[in-house]
Amino acid sequence: MYSNAYLEFLIEFHATRDYFECHEILEEHWKEDPPGKRKLHWVGLIQLAVALYHERRGNVTGAKRMYRSALRIIEAEKKLIEQLGIDTSQLQQLILERTLQAGSKFTDFMIPINDKKLLAACEKLAYERKVIWGSPSALDSEQLIHKHKLRDRSSVIKERELRLSENRMMKHEKK
Repeated sequence: MYSNAYLEFLIEFHATRDYFECHEILEEHWKEDPPGKRKLHWVGLIQLAVALYHERRGNVTGAKRMYRSALRIIEAEKKLIEQLGIDTSQLQQLILERTLQAGSKFTDFMIPINDKKLLAACEKLAYERKVIWGSPSALDSEQLIHKHKLRDRSSVIKERELRLSENRMMKHEKK
């Protein structure tokens, strides 16, 4: 009923608390649809994860901006978000409260899942992976907190260099 990417997102969000990975998973899923047909509701959930990533790192300005943007999208895409087994009214309230509290001591966020079968499937999957559903962030983990700075970006850089080289060749051929 739910995509594997969505289940993976929920596990990362609620068990490992790797909000950066949440962003990566759903962004990849979102990009599977062709431009112009991509579903905006995924962006709302991506932005929620990004907001939490920023907030946990102490980037309050970035967090508030992402919370507000996520809130606008979730409001606009309420029906599709509800089809993901989420209580959108409660989610909106939690994000609004979070936006106002950003900058105080960081606490993790639980997306209000109202589909009991989805919740049970996620808890089972977390158990199988030996991670604990609802566990707090490891606030002493540099890898978790600063993942965007510490990850291996060599493949991304190589891909960009390849594209630049191809673009230069195309421009040169046109002359």
